[in-house]
Amino acid sequence: MSGFSLAELDAAAALVYPHMQASPLLRWPLLEQRLGFEAWVKHENHNPTGAFKVRGGLVYLQRLKQRLPDCPGVVTATRGNHGQSIALAARMVGMRAVIVVPEGNSESKNRAMQALGCELVVHGRDFDVSVEHSQHLERAEGLHRIPSFHEDLVCGVASYALEMFRAGPVLDRVYVPIGLGSGVCGVLSARDALGLDTEVVGVVSSEATCYQQSLAEGECVATATADTLADGMAVRVPNPDALAMMRSGISRIVDVNDDQVLAAMAHYFEDTHNTAEGAGAAALAAAISEQADNRGRRVGLVLTGGNVDASLFARALSA
Repeated sequence: MSGFSLAELDAAAALVYPHMQASPLLRWPLLEQRLGFEAWVKHENHNPTGAFKVRGGLVYLQRLKQRLPDCPGVVTATRGNHGQSIALAARMVGMRAVIVVPEGNSESKNRAMQALGCELVVHGRDFDVSVEHSQHLERAEGLHRIPSFHEDLVCGVASYALEMFRAGPVLDRVYVPIGLGSGVCGVLSARDALGLDTEVVGVVSSEATCYQQSLAEGECVATATADTLADGMAVRVPNPDALAMMRSGISRIVDVNDDQVLAAMAHYFEDTHNTAEGAGAAALAAAISEQADNRGRRVGLVLTGGNVDASLFARALSA
């Protein structure tokens, strides 16, 4: 998968905006006092499903409906935000959606997906095992399987990056959380299509470093576990197409631990009164870890989502 032209990204964005508005790009005085540098927060937690993924689902399902008007339904695996995106978009186009989640998945995300009308299947110890089961259901029930990384998903989520780069001043650096990679690849695609020099820094959990290791090794490296409270980053097996895009344009990948993530969740609430899930707070956590180097820079922070269970959020606020 190569980069996309600005015309291609704008065409995908045109499928998004009939169903949602552009998300806010804001500076917060208290947050900047804490950080000591200029910070622009891209609030994807304000989207209809509470996360950036909704953009990709809207593009993917509308294009699928055009290509396969008689498709009997779709199946996908998720930790939650991708699943909500697919469930919402499938309902809009009148298509059955089967969503596979791992055991112990976020209860609030499970309920949100079911409320959008999907059939929820709980299977597997982690996300990557759920992916394998979604492949089984694809064959057994004749469903179209939606991967967590695909060019239509990347083009869709790139719309938030177009908004970020067009609405604000030129950013020196942007921190982007990495799960399976559609978000950071969307940012890279938008940056390159607009001809900008903004540095893009990926962020992973210290307990789920497959992309960090893969970038260092120059090839896909899977990890044995991905045991992090930041479920949106809990990926063990990297996608080769995503890695190829990262290798061509990302500056580096930094890792943050669960304690740093919890602290960043609390900082967002204390300084902006916004709720951030673990992955949503990861960019802030990474920017804080590089605080000295960020002074004097104009920094973008992608708050990718706010779908967090109450018990975990309470833990963050009491840490």
